[in-house]
Amino acid sequence: MSRTTRLPLSLLRAAACTGIAALTLTACGSGSGSDSVGSGSGEVKVGLITKTDTNPFFVKMKEGAEKAAKESGAKLVTAAGKFDGDNAGQVTAMENMVASGVKGILITPSDSKAIVPAIEKAKAKGVLVIALDTPTEPESAVDALFATDNLKAGELIGQYAKAAMKGKAAKIATLDLAPGVSVGVQRHDGFLKGFGATDKDVACAQDTGGDQAKGQTAMENCLQKEPGINVVYTINEPAALGAYTALKAKGREKDVLVVSVDGGCTGTQAVKDGKIAATSQQYPLKMAAEGVKAVVTYAKDGKKASGYTDTGVTLITDKPQAGVTSKDTAYGLENCWG
Repeated sequence: MSRTTRLPLSLLRAAACTGIAALTLTACGSGSGSDSVGSGSGEVKVGLITKTDTNPFFVKMKEGAEKAAKESGAKLVTAAGKFDGDNAGQVTAMENMVASGVKGILITPSDSKAIVPAIEKAKAKGVLVIALDTPTEPESAVDALFATDNLKAGELIGQYAKAAMKGKAAKIATLDLAPGVSVGVQRHDGFLKGFGATDKDVACAQDTGGDQAKGQTAMENCLQKEPGINVVYTINEPAALGAYTALKAKGREKDVLVVSVDGGCTGTQAVKDGKIAATSQQYPLKMAAEGVKAVVTYAKDGKKASGYTDTGVTLITDKPQAGVTSKDTAYGLENCWG
C-alpha cells in the first residue's frame, strides 16, 4: 500500500487542483518550489494534514499555518481527508508530502494508532513530524505534540458545572465523541474528574461524533431514558447545540445545565445567548503557528521540537462561579475561531 517513489513536482502541482486519492492537497506560499529544503538553496517546505478541510477548527488551523509560513518565508503544503476518520487519506498525504521534499509535517491524526506506521516511515527519511490537537498512540510516535490539554479542558467545565449546581443532586448525561478517540476520552474523563464523579454516576452516555444532528438525537434518547437529567456534558459545541434543540423541544432548556469544549465563534456566541452555560476555549491557530515555526527551526539549525507543548485553554462563561477561573464571552469572541 505504501509508495515512496519520488513524484515530479509537476505531478504534485496537478494534485493540488485535482486531488489525489480522496485528498484535498494544495500548496501555499511563494518561491520556486525546489525540493531542496533546509540546505540554503531552497525554501523550507512544511506539510499540514488535517482531519478535514471543512471543520471550522481545522480551517482556522490552516489559516494559522499559512500566516506563520508566510512570515517565515516557508512554503506550506496542505492536505485533508474527505471525512473525519479518513486514515487512508492521511497516509497518502504523508507519502506525497515526503516525496515532495517537505522538511516537516504537522498532522491532526484521524486515527491515533493506525497513522503511526506512516509517521515512522516519514521520520526515517529525516522528516520532522509534529501532532497538532490530537496525540498519537503512543504519543511518542511523533517528535512533538502541540495541543490543548484536553483533560484540563474537561476538568474546567466539570468544576464549573459542579459549582453551578450549588449542591443540587445531579443527573448527568455525557454526549461523547466516539469510542477510543483520545481527545474524546480525555475531555470526558476530565469533566468527570472536575465534577467529582465517575462513570457510575452518569445517567446516560451517548456518542455523537461531535455532530449537531447526532447530538440532538443523543439528547432525545437520554431524555427518554432519564427525564430528570439536569447536567449535560458535550464533546463540542455542535453537539451542545444539538442537545439544546432537544431540550428546548421538551421545554427543558432553562433548567438543564449544558457545558462544552472548543470555543469556536458559533459556540461562544451560544454561551453569550444562554444556550450553553460555559465552554473551554482552545486555540487551533496557535497550535499551527507554533508547529510551522518548529519545522522552520529544524530546517535551519537541525534542532528538533520534542515533548508536549500546551497551547492553552480558557473557561468562557458570562455566569462565573466562585473558585473557578473564567473569562467572559467578550474575551471569548475576540479569541474564537470559525
